[in-house]
Amino acid sequence: MAAVVSGAILAGDIGGTKTALAWVDDGAITVSRTYPSQHYASLADIVREFLAAAPVSRPRAACFGVAGPVVNGVAKTTNLPWTIGTDGFGDVLGATPIRLINDLEAVGHGVGVAGDDAFVTLNSGVAGAGGNRAIIAAGTGLGQAGLYWDGRAHHPFASEGGHASFAPRDARDAALLQFLLTEHHHVSWERVLSGPGLFNVYRFVRHEGQHEEPAWLADRLATEAAPAVVTECALNGQSPLCQEALGLFVSLYGAEAGNLAVKMMATGGVLVGGGIAPKILPALTDGAFLRAFVHKGRMRPLLEATPVRIIVSPTIALLGAAHAATLEWR
Repeated sequence: MAAVVSGAILAGDIGGTKTALAWVDDGAITVSRTYPSQHYASLADIVREFLAAAPVSRPRAACFGVAGPVVNGVAKTTNLPWTIGTDGFGDVLGATPIRLINDLEAVGHGVGVAGDDAFVTLNSGVAGAGGNRAIIAAGTGLGQAGLYWDGRAHHPFASEGGHASFAPRDARDAALLQFLLTEHHHVSWERVLSGPGLFNVYRFVRHEGQHEEPAWLADRLATEAAPAVVTECALNGQSPLCQEALGLFVSLYGAEAGNLAVKMMATGGVLVGGGIAPKILPALTDGAFLRAFVHKGRMRPLLEATPVRIIVSPTIALLGAAHAATLEWR
């Protein structure tokens, strides 16, 4: 185990599936651990366990990026039964200054401090430091955020745009919406762009009846993590049904990334993050994502000039949370 120096920053990336905690010293992660979020009753319990395994006299500051809205210093996680407040760590962190921010806001801070190897370029566009940026990230849920450009620097801000209503592009998308409306009173973009969303798309494609689901695939879907099975069987060419589902998922991902780009006027670039993107990289780079991204009518030239990069670093949110912990309160 690397040494943890007194005065390091405690950073956290809190998601519906996993929680990552790290000690960050001088911009570098010295110790990190990942915990299954749903096995714990609270974030404080995870922090307590982390501190016991990787102790330090006292962190200089702490910042947690949380998958959910943060209002007046309190976060209610969207895909976990947790309510997190900065006053809930007294017996764990004492008087340590604590900051809670949205997890995509943390990623936004990380974009400014990560190296070039944290990204894979999907569209070079017209590169340049100026202009707003946008982040879209599909994982357990769908995160979205912006980075406002003030003429000198980018400033991340949170959004809950993943919960905006899903908007069909054509008759097939409309059929997908109708399919999901039989199960949900509101169909958000998160219902189609997330891990569970990928399986929703798969079930819809299966419902269309153009491809048969073989028994071996049904067995795997019933006993393993369904989104991972769909991804694996699509990328290795083992299942035309999975390939069709992943193809539709990627097209929808590109369409919503383009929606976000025009809403944010993200001429400074769009970042595609989250846990799913690195796992489906071959599908994201085959052209379908970008075709859907730029398919915005009269805004097509604007989007063709917009840089698009995929975030492949698994620690960018932790580095971003640590960076945010060092900033003055506003």
